[in-house]
Amino acid sequence: MQRDGRPDADEDIADLVRELMLVNRHFILDVADSYRGGDRLDRSAFILLSRIEAEGPMSIGQLAEAFGLDTSTVNRQSAAMLRIGVAERIPDPGGGLARKLRITEEGRRRLRSERDWSVNGLRTVLRDWDPSDIGRLLAGLTRFNQSIEELSGKPWPRGTATAP
Repeated sequence: MQRDGRPDADEDIADLVRELMLVNRHFILDVADSYRGGDRLDRSAFILLSRIEAEGPMSIGQLAEAFGLDTSTVNRQSAAMLRIGVAERIPDPGGGLARKLRITEEGRRRLRSERDWSVNGLRTVLRDWDPSDIGRLLAGLTRFNQSIEELSGKPWPRGTATAP
């Protein structure tokens, strides 16, 4: 069956674009409206620290490659993390020349706090959902992200107890 002269899948994909845009909008509004004070990590620090936590110490170049970003962007973001004490520069544990960024205990504490805050917020949003629906949403989003990662060649390291 077709809607608006397009196959259902095309219409569904167009609708999915809208819904993903709204997820992003809600996230941005949540950050703007629910600022919790000085303990809040900005989005880039949250994502970079999550990756470092999952993989271990990483160089600026490795982070830039992992996210498909320019090294100057990652350098600027990491400088901000160094300033607030959530990451530190260390010699490469493997003996390489490039220094690596490692999450500090303060970074772990703040990342855990941010993650807990996000889990509690999402728990509130999903409070009336059946657990099987939550599982299906998780499975669908995981598959969606893995498809993007496969196409981009930039997989997220899964298999750890943490998530971004």
